[in-house]
Amino acid sequence: MTHRLIDLKMKKYHGKLILFGEYSMIFGSEALLTPYYSVFGEWSSVINRPSETALESNANIRKFYDYLCNDDTFKVLDLRRLGMELDAGLFLDSNIPLGYGVGSSGALVAAIFDRYKLIEINEIPKLKDFLAKMECYFHGSSSGMDPLQCYLGKPFILRQKTKDKGQQLTILDDDFMSEDIHIFLIDTKIKSPTAPLVERFKKLREDTSYLDKFDNEYVPLVSKCIKSMTDKKDDEFFNYLSQLSKLQLKLLFHTIPEETKNFFLTNINKDGFQVKLCGAGGGGFLLGFTKNIEKTNNYWQDTEYHIYWVK
Repeated sequence: MTHRLIDLKMKKYHGKLILFGEYSMIFGSEALLTPYYSVFGEWSSVINRPSETALESNANIRKFYDYLCNDDTFKVLDLRRLGMELDAGLFLDSNIPLGYGVGSSGALVAAIFDRYKLIEINEIPKLKDFLAKMECYFHGSSSGMDPLQCYLGKPFILRQKTKDKGQQLTILDDDFMSEDIHIFLIDTKIKSPTAPLVERFKKLREDTSYLDKFDNEYVPLVSKCIKSMTDKKDDEFFNYLSQLSKLQLKLLFHTIPEETKNFFLTNINKDGFQVKLCGAGGGGFLLGFTKNIEKTNNYWQDTEYHIYWVK
């Protein structure tokens, strides 16, 4: 008897944007994430929506299912039901682009956990660690932040670890930033897997001089960007963002394609916008911030790159 698929389109799992904290959050820095509401995944059935994409999604989830079945950690998931529903044609109908740093794997992990969890994990650090272990299948290592964002579906700050406390999560309202700041994405047209970039970063951190610069210059700047943005101090924010962009060029050079490096030298006063990494980098999207939509549009309309407005 074929398993019947029910409650498929009950919830959307939106993409995510790491506004600040990519790479540094792997080692416990602050991070600010927000949903990317324009893209999402939702459960569907190959029978209801037959296509090559649907069949490919079903096959890819089946491989992930095999990974989950081979680790006792995931016994808190109803994997028997997942297997039966995959046999019945379950797939994740998603328009989140792959290799673009906006949460395609995070949305899938969140969707599987949400649909098949046998128990609630109410402590955020434990939930983040569990989702991270799930997402390791895709990236080799994971902070758990992407699937946590996709699961919660709200903007949040993950506070820095201290000697006395682990990381604390603060949920934000949608108006957490100044209404005068607008966010856009720049499509580099380059797809890039996350895992090799993260592994290269970990290798770089083995050098003590690199580690010192990253922990004592880059990480504090991430916190300053987050604080000035959420305090709605726009001038301070763009000053810190400019410093962060240039530091990304120096310390995360391996994540920035050669043809896009000049974008990281743009200036809010001269060019009308500022650019930084979006996710792991290597291509995909770049993240832009501006106070002047018209000036920004005029700049990009004469280039080969397409931009998408987020806010």
